[in-house]
Amino acid sequence: MTDKIKTERIDPYRVRLPREGKMRTDGLVFASEALLTDIRQDQSLTQVANVAWLPGIVGNSLAMPDIHWGYGFPIGGVAAFDLRQGVVSPGGVGYDIN
Repeated sequence: MTDKIKTERIDPYRVRLPREGKMRTDGLVFASEALLTDIRQDQSLTQVANVAWLPGIVGNSLAMPDIHWGYGFPIGGVAAFDLRQGVVSPGGVGYDIN
């Protein structure tokens, strides 16, 4: 399954997912070109873009080098949200945390 999300290489270890559609901010993925090839095999880049849609997001929707397809957020995904206008997403902290 190939992810069709648009990407722009910033430098050898960072890739930008430009803001488009309902995204409120850019995505930023920390990955080499070789790692990005592997990442494109699942839907994790789509998940980075989906997190960028969430209300109150502050800064970019981020993904660390351990990125892979998760439930809601990608595993390795990071996002910050405004205290008053943001959300608390179980997908961001893991459904196994109670």
